[in-house]
Amino acid sequence: MTEIHLTGRAASPGLAIGPVTVLTAAIAKRTAIGDPAQEAAALQAAIEAATAEIAELMSTMQGEVADILEFQVAMLEDDALAEGAYDAISVGVAADHAWRSALDAEISGYRAAEDEYFRARAADLADIRDRVLARLSGGDTPAKITGSSIVAGDDISPTTFLAADWTRGGAIALAAGSPSSHVAMLARTRGAPMVVGLGPLSWNGHPPSLALVDGDAGTVIFDPEPETLRLFEHRVAAANAARTAADAGRTEPAHTADGRPIAVLLNIAAPEDLAGLDPKICDGIGLVRTEFLFEASRGLPDEDTQYAVYRRILDWAEARPVTIRTLDAGGDKPIKGLTVDDERNPFLGLRGIRLSLARPEVFRVQLRALCRAAVHGALKVMLPMIAVPSELDRAAAMLDEEFGGLKAKGVACARPPLGIMVEVPAAALRAEDFDAAFYSIGSNDLTQYTMAAARDIGAVADLNDTGNPAVLALIASTVEAGRKRGVEVSLCGDAGADTRLTTALLATGLTTLSVSPIAVARLKAAIARVGS
Repeated sequence: MTEIHLTGRAASPGLAIGPVTVLTAAIAKRTAIGDPAQEAAALQAAIEAATAEIAELMSTMQGEVADILEFQVAMLEDDALAEGAYDAISVGVAADHAWRSALDAEISGYRAAEDEYFRARAADLADIRDRVLARLSGGDTPAKITGSSIVAGDDISPTTFLAADWTRGGAIALAAGSPSSHVAMLARTRGAPMVVGLGPLSWNGHPPSLALVDGDAGTVIFDPEPETLRLFEHRVAAANAARTAADAGRTEPAHTADGRPIAVLLNIAAPEDLAGLDPKICDGIGLVRTEFLFEASRGLPDEDTQYAVYRRILDWAEARPVTIRTLDAGGDKPIKGLTVDDERNPFLGLRGIRLSLARPEVFRVQLRALCRAAVHGALKVMLPMIAVPSELDRAAAMLDEEFGGLKAKGVACARPPLGIMVEVPAAALRAEDFDAAFYSIGSNDLTQYTMAAARDIGAVADLNDTGNPAVLALIASTVEAGRKRGVEVSLCGDAGADTRLTTALLATGLTTLSVSPIAVARLKAAIARVGS
């Protein structure tokens, strides 16, 4: 067969070569009972069994993975999801057909949504659909993927992804999918290359046997010619050698080629992200996302729960600085019972610090927990989505009040430094107006708001470029404001891990970058080449 070149959207970086495993939708076969009451009972039992199955899997997972599975459990426990299926059953439709029809309609609605957050959740709904159908038919859930395979298909569910052993290699090539999907997040944390949005994968009855995946460029080659394969193998070998060399220097301090020291910090979503990591790989933690504490099924976390988690992270850091971001809910991170439902434009709505100030009873609990934890290490507190100085001033006043209240009661506490995330262009343009203890640049939102283009919307993804001169100018302006005020400026957005941008970012004057643990070695190696 002639080799097939396809270009999509990069969802997880890296190169991979492997045999192709084509994902196919299993059609469950089932004999209907006939009686509507019995059919409804069968569906209810299948939903309960699928819920229990996912909950059991969730109990073995931690951090972001558990949160993803929790989303599926919450969907299954929402009576509204199955309402249409039960209505169809009541008029004589078989349970499996009713459930498939109801979920297919829901999935179509998600895929057609304007908001990328909802489009990215379509794979989760397909996962839920298929699990319940498997329980209805008495069959098995989708087969596991063999190690080192290049998985090709329309989309892939989170639980199918989790069933594979990605330590043995492999990659994902999807006709549809989204860089913002749960699977894309999982792929990035596990180092599995992934390309989405390739368009229809039509094999004319003869699926390819081998594929080459470039998760950096967003390209896939099926059934490569011998010379194409040889050249790609050279690239893979070079990338592996570079990764081995980078890993060797993972615990060494980062310096540019001309000797400039650069601090490399970690971004984490939960304490579990630190499991098995040597603190010596970093100069501290530049971003702790606290949204994991506020998942709907757990309810709003109390002060002691938050304090225990924050202290655990500080203990791991061994006196290195730890920057904890206050709750950054809203936008693409809704939290049931806390964020505003059905906002017309959630990215420009009540999110980040705006939501915290609107819900002081929740915000004050977090501030108290942070003050208590601050006695156990070098804790810094960061406020998300700050746009005007008055937001920082109001938050600082609340922090002072909660610190004072704890101190008056004789509770061990400290008042941590209070800084801001610079992710709104207004804050970047006037950074010197903010009485912040430090600035941390959130490159994801700063780029999105500056360019008026989301990176996860294909039609405008090319515009969402942190390397654009306008975005770099705002970063440089913030660095200069920090220099004048004598406070630290760091960058904690995804751009820090994009080694294509390392030279440009350091050219703005940045001396501190914060990235996910998996990106540390690669970033330090890139820093060492700057100025050479």
